[in-house]
Amino acid sequence: MPRRTKILATLGPATDDPAVLDQILEAGVDVVRLNFSHGDAEDHIKRAENVRNRAAAHGRQVGVLADLQGPKIRIQRFVDGGVDLIEGAAFVLDSALDVNAGTEECVGVTYATLVNDVKRGDTLLLDDGRLTLWVDSVEGTQIRTKVVIGGKLTNSKGINLQGGGLSAAALTDKDRKDVITAAKIKADYLAVSFPRTAQDIHEARALLRAAGGHGAIVAKIERAEALNCIDEIIEASDSVMIARGDLGVEIGDAELPGVQKDLIARARSANRTVITATQMMESMIDSAMPTRAEVFDVANAVMDGTDAVMLSAETATGKNPGAVIAAVNRVCLGAETQRSAMRSTHRIDSRFEQVDESIAMAAMYIANHSGIKAIAALTESGSTALWMSRISSGIPIYALSPHINTRRLMTLYRGVYPTSFDMSAGESHGMNREAVDELVRRGAVRNGDLVLITKGDRMGLMGGTNAMTIVRVGEEELK
Repeated sequence: MPRRTKILATLGPATDDPAVLDQILEAGVDVVRLNFSHGDAEDHIKRAENVRNRAAAHGRQVGVLADLQGPKIRIQRFVDGGVDLIEGAAFVLDSALDVNAGTEECVGVTYATLVNDVKRGDTLLLDDGRLTLWVDSVEGTQIRTKVVIGGKLTNSKGINLQGGGLSAAALTDKDRKDVITAAKIKADYLAVSFPRTAQDIHEARALLRAAGGHGAIVAKIERAEALNCIDEIIEASDSVMIARGDLGVEIGDAELPGVQKDLIARARSANRTVITATQMMESMIDSAMPTRAEVFDVANAVMDGTDAVMLSAETATGKNPGAVIAAVNRVCLGAETQRSAMRSTHRIDSRFEQVDESIAMAAMYIANHSGIKAIAALTESGSTALWMSRISSGIPIYALSPHINTRRLMTLYRGVYPTSFDMSAGESHGMNREAVDELVRRGAVRNGDLVLITKGDRMGLMGGTNAMTIVRVGEEELK
């Protein structure tokens, strides 16, 4: 049985070697991430071109996700590259300080209006929560703090306000330029960092469309205040990323596991895909094997229903990106054998307003309660395959489409295997035969197996799926 959970891997210096790129493709990467927080436009354009060329050589469909940097609020730089902050010591964040003038007493900040967002008694968290500062006072351009938890602080580390509430807009001037690059790349997904409201998602979509981009929009949930309007954000997006680094810092580690489970459930219920991200296999940046805690972390996300698990520095700068993907692959396959990963009550009491969604839900109910070995969904837009993938099942869904953009979009859908397919056969039996032949070629089915096929009466019509049939491989009417 092929793996259902998708693996999303970040490209970087470690994957620029063509041999390493081949290794991650062979290990099973489904979607690659271009992190716009690092590198320039030419770096991203080149990496997207390279991975698509190598994927084609491997006969693979690989999606591309462009991840905007967003308003990451950071300290500036130190004279000596870093300092040791001592518990109880005074430390000043000063937006007027020179970029490279940081010392043990003070450092600059990238966000000048941070002084307007904090007050005495607030807690600031630096470097993903590793260091903690208590705000004593705010004077002019300076935020005067006391070190609560000290340690080594180096250049350009992030700043979070515990509990959230920073006013920085989700889309920066840099992001607006990067959206144009994402459109040029023809990115399949565009990830919006630090959205606060659904309007941030709508704005990103409008910018991408205006630039000629076709990609789906991913809302990265990493601000505490985003949880106050989470259903609206999910509704506005096509996909949700649980960005556990900044989110965990803002809401606290104790709250994070429950929030992760809730976000996965909400996204799936709303027919949105969901990505679980941050530190999934972080020890494998250097180590050849994951920790048991990381194995459990990935497995729990899989059993909760995540569509994808995302790797960041593990593949972008790690020692062996291919080995990391192979490890995630093993863990996902193991977790997918558990009953909880194959059980679903998704929308069982709902009324369906669209014919194609009704067909998708009926198909999955029949498949899960009969001897169906595989599903062939002939699709123009991918919507039928998306709806099917919201139902937990061990039955593979082969999404057959003539459109490369649709196939790349579906690389993120759990349990869906995008497949190139010519729909010009015309009459119904002809397409049924071609679809089954494709599944036979892939080794998904053999003579005597039952295959469930969904398709539309009118080929070329988006949202036109209105028919479902069950055929047995090798029967006369398929010949």
